[in-house]
Amino acid sequence: MTQLVERAQAIPADLAERRTANKNLKFIAGGLLIIGLVVVLIVQATMSTGAYYMTVSELQREGPGIVGERVRVSGTVVEGSEDWRAQEITLRFKISDEDGAQLPILFYGPRPDNFQRAASAIVEGELLADGTFKADTLLLKCPSRYEEEPEEIFVESTR
Repeated sequence: MTQLVERAQAIPADLAERRTANKNLKFIAGGLLIIGLVVVLIVQATMSTGAYYMTVSELQREGPGIVGERVRVSGTVVEGSEDWRAQEITLRFKISDEDGAQLPILFYGPRPDNFQRAASAIVEGELLADGTFKADTLLLKCPSRYEEEPEEIFVESTR
């Protein structure tokens, strides 16, 4: 019996407090890790979907230095510039900016149903050496009949 009493006395009195502190430290570290992961995901999403895009004039000012680089360009769809070739599934049109500069766009993919109503377009892709912009994605902003805000249509290239 005296051995049992000696063993009981051998257990440190602050053992329960150490375990609690250790658990708290694990929760704090886990919480900080989760918060850090959320922050990284938010920053990554913001960087990849940021709203910055170039105007047609800015793109043309960059000239040959930007050929082959992936960029996003915004402009107004030039009325009457549409050239749809159904057999090739190719859409060609032009966009312009406030300065009047125009940029020919080449898009491989389905022609959006309401392309003729499109007021403006945001295209993402690369500038070719001949000055044509090959678009991989096409975002059209069309005026809606029933709402004040424009309707947006997003289409991706098939090539």
